[in-house]
Amino acid sequence: MTEEKNILLSIRGLATHFYTEQGLVKAVQDVSFDIRAGRTLAVVGESGCGKSVTALSVMRLIPWPPGRIVSGEILFKGESLLKVPEGRMRQIRGNDIAMIFQEPMTSLNPVFTVGDQIVEAIKLHQKKQGRQAWKIAIEMMRKVGIADPDRRVGEYPHQMSGGMRQRVMIAMALSCSPSLLIADEPTTALDVTIQAQILELLRNLQDQEGMSILMITHDLGVVAENADDVVVMYASRVVETASAENLFNKPRHPYTRGLLHSLPKLGAKKERLEVIGGAVPNPLRFPSGCKFHPRCPIGHDKEICRDHEPPLKEVAPGCTAACWFAEGYPRD
Repeated sequence: MTEEKNILLSIRGLATHFYTEQGLVKAVQDVSFDIRAGRTLAVVGESGCGKSVTALSVMRLIPWPPGRIVSGEILFKGESLLKVPEGRMRQIRGNDIAMIFQEPMTSLNPVFTVGDQIVEAIKLHQKKQGRQAWKIAIEMMRKVGIADPDRRVGEYPHQMSGGMRQRVMIAMALSCSPSLLIADEPTTALDVTIQAQILELLRNLQDQEGMSILMITHDLGVVAENADDVVVMYASRVVETASAENLFNKPRHPYTRGLLHSLPKLGAKKERLEVIGGAVPNPLRFPSGCKFHPRCPIGHDKEICRDHEPPLKEVAPGCTAACWFAEGYPRD
């Protein structure tokens, strides 16, 4: 199988804007990346960089007003998600692409049992009814590690812990065997032990089902443990793409290096963690040129960085970076 045939989702030149009373917010600009079948791709970056908006754009769940996908292309198994009618998109959501969110209490309806909510998804997408749908729901709860699913299927969300509610969301998302699972900060609200269990569960289910995962996160530890490929975003744009191994061993963009240097290290003698100076720019007033240049140790005083935004370009085999001074980048 060629690499082209192995690509499940392809995003090219995606731009999503929000029209607010304060002005135009260009939340996502010129975002491009591919997700291969059976692999996990992590999208990393600070809050507000456009990670979640990118995921919602794939699902065509950007609320209008105020948001709109203004340009670009999203191909899923060769089909353009931005051109299909809404009826077809509803079939794709759940059946082929499923999404789980960071806080399950905002996604689960508090007045229905968790079983009712899983069954509703099964009836809607699999066209199963009655006892057959309930049997699938119970089996899915068992598959995601919920003990005594025959009883707990009748419980309400408030009767479950945060970790159990997240498992219910995963069961609901996977009840129709999607090809792609989008996980938007799926462990943020959970303690470290439960976080590890949820991530291990996703890895095991991926091995069993052969699905791809698009993982949205700001946690580089999660990326190191779970991702095959990584996309780094900063201030609405992709600034680096690479395999997880290459990214951690040889980051090309100064922002990626800053993120990695800010991680605590075992055995390190320094008491204070390194930080990236400055603050994430206001999306209503992005700086000119490279958006990272005011915080960049290399480009803060360089005219080219201040005046010209660098394109995302291959700087090594399988690695791209949007930086005028990335290693291997042509200087002409």
